[in-house]
Amino acid sequence: MQNEVLLVERRGPVGWLVFNRPERGNAMNAAMMAELPRAWARLEGDGEVAAIVVTGAGSVFQTGLDVAQLAAEPAALREMSRRTKRAEPGLTGWHLGVTKPIITAVNGVCAGGGLHFVADSDIVIASSTAAFLDSHVSVGQVSALETIGLARRAAFGPVARMALAGRHERVGAERARRLGWVGEVFEPEDLRPAAQRLAELVAANDRRALAATKRALWQSLESGLRDARGAAGEQ
Repeated sequence: MQNEVLLVERRGPVGWLVFNRPERGNAMNAAMMAELPRAWARLEGDGEVAAIVVTGAGSVFQTGLDVAQLAAEPAALREMSRRTKRAEPGLTGWHLGVTKPIITAVNGVCAGGGLHFVADSDIVIASSTAAFLDSHVSVGQVSALETIGLARRAAFGPVARMALAGRHERVGAERARRLGWVGEVFEPEDLRPAAQRLAELVAANDRRALAATKRALWQSLESGLRDARGAAGEQ
């Protein structure tokens, strides 16, 4: 499937979901937010896909909501606000109950709402050009759902520092690796081939065992994670 905001394709047993608004930092507009649940459902329902890779087109991974575009579409902005208040953004595989292993390949800047896809993936790798930041507090917004998810799977202190420093704190790829936010760092031209190889290694295993293992790992976090995110949505 291909459209102007998302690319969804299969390469062997690996499904790829690619944010495709490079001219806007791959920010999520109304069309992308509407398409993401359908894209995830397509990959989840494809019997040939055993693992999924998420990445961005161009030199940026994902920069969160396209606030300027959403401001021109009040209905879309209201819908996103409703989802946030209910702690149900409906953007990532975790939000939507995808059972297949998900590998996120961060190919550049990952900011704000883009952190959802890092926090909610099973495995994260990154380009040496990747950088992580969260500018919510710098524009008078609460940093909550994304950073809560990230803090639950990595060291709390650095996540809190990034969230509270806003646009003034940028975490590079190597530091993110040392903090455990990403597992490996590759040169930009090597990132997608590395993601494909890793996904194929995962996909070679028994699919029922993969789904059960993923479910067990996330269940070790989800009770507290859901409670925390629900509270954050009330802010």
